[in-house]
Amino acid sequence: MQYIAIPVLYSFVSCNHSTSEDDLKIFRYNQAAGITSLDPAFASTQSNIWGVNMIFNGLVQADSDLHIIPCIAKRWEVSPDGKVYTFHLKNDVFFHDNPLFNNGKGRVVIAKDFVYSFQRIINPSVASKGSWIFNDKVDSILPFKAVDDTTFQIKLLRPYPPLEGILTMQYCSVVPQEIVEQGASSFRTHPVGTGPFQLKVWKEGAVLLLFKNKNYFELDEQQRRLPYADGVRITFIDSKATEFLKFREREYDFISDIDPSFKDDLLTKDGELQPKYAKTIKVQKSVYLNTEYIGFNLSDTSQRNPLMKNEIRQAISYGIDKDKMILYLRNNIGVPAWNGFVPRGLAAYDASRVQKYHYDPQKARDLIRHAGYDAGNPMPPIKLFCSSTAEVLCNYVVNEMRQIGIDVSVETMQGKALNEQMIKGNAKCFRASWIGDYPDAENFLALFYSGYGAPPNYTRFKNDKFDRMYENAFTITDDSIRNSIYVEMDKLIMEEAPVIPLYYDQVIRFLQKNISGIPNNPMNLLDLKRVRIN
Repeated sequence: MQYIAIPVLYSFVSCNHSTSEDDLKIFRYNQAAGITSLDPAFASTQSNIWGVNMIFNGLVQADSDLHIIPCIAKRWEVSPDGKVYTFHLKNDVFFHDNPLFNNGKGRVVIAKDFVYSFQRIINPSVASKGSWIFNDKVDSILPFKAVDDTTFQIKLLRPYPPLEGILTMQYCSVVPQEIVEQGASSFRTHPVGTGPFQLKVWKEGAVLLLFKNKNYFELDEQQRRLPYADGVRITFIDSKATEFLKFREREYDFISDIDPSFKDDLLTKDGELQPKYAKTIKVQKSVYLNTEYIGFNLSDTSQRNPLMKNEIRQAISYGIDKDKMILYLRNNIGVPAWNGFVPRGLAAYDASRVQKYHYDPQKARDLIRHAGYDAGNPMPPIKLFCSSTAEVLCNYVVNEMRQIGIDVSVETMQGKALNEQMIKGNAKCFRASWIGDYPDAENFLALFYSGYGAPPNYTRFKNDKFDRMYENAFTITDDSIRNSIYVEMDKLIMEEAPVIPLYYDQVIRFLQKNISGIPNNPMNLLDLKRVRIN
């Protein structure tokens, strides 16, 4: 636990050990990737999402099992045609106090605030990266409507069952129009929301300090007001190695993921905590909606491209020992992806129905011969495009492919450059990952719908049967039926192999022993409403 003096705010920012009789319980962590904005309209990276999630709320939220539950909306219903969603709002949710409000006191949230907030997301002048969540989905004339102060409606062009999941995204947080527009350029650094914490100090690149919102509307099971902690302190040291060392010295309460160089120091090969840390550190693990994969650009129809042959893509799937990969490269963090592109944690993940491949190098060689390649007709070489952060993994994949007779090399570049090559179609074979934006399998299967360009369809996959199933799923309101369709779509992807799933990732977090109450969840969202510092 870190102690700080209440009256001297800046002594907390500059000094880690200021104390007084009135000590606060402050949760401390480092954000190596930095935070670029606390405006929900720009909550496009994990670091921004975590920050926004502490300051803002939306209509609904996802629990640790990805069930959609109320937040500012206490209940909602969907019209019989699936095109109108009506949300009934709580009447006791207030924005944070701010001098720009009348008398400096936060006012109650009303339906018009959601109309403004959602219109702002799709306003071209705002240039939110989240505009895609509503574009081509909501009515073009009156997409959002305040029926009265506590009734808000969304009108769709056509049924879209994943909408409830999309509304859990931090893009969909409510913001106060008068604050945004009086200081539009500064809202990213001076946000005003309804969340469990509110901003006190942000020295960009150095430290961000949040204090408890004492008027927060959510209560625990014993009717005690959340949050429990008095505040959150975030630093921005860009070295994950330094972050780990400071965590080991108890300067941080929590780290998410670790620098690879410390992997073996913290974890055994089986992914368990090393015994020497058992008394001081605890580890949390859960499934993560993240599929790591090798993708193929199927728009290159030239005869010289062997990846256009389904047998070659299938051969690569059989030729990679994913179990060994997870054990030796990742200390069993994650699960080998033999069962489809849709990851564990989603209802449409079905290992019993989507099981196409296993490690079989001889079958891989047979498929290569069946594709027409042998000593007399060698396969043209393949280049695997890879980000620098995944170079070790890609070198492993390359070695496995060489073992089955495929001539392959790695071209490493920065992640942004790789993404540009994937968008332009220059990467014929690439290593990528897809992290779920919202808890619905449609978010993963959308990568293969031919109606979309790149992104998200980086492989340029086109299959009429798949497209029909994708479009039909939107007309199905019964989740179990829709998930059955998703399973069939995933089976088709495994058969056609535009991608080779490598592994389903895992959320792994390390906490000091005195920290409790942080729920793990498949979205890897940091939720500090119930964190306790003992």
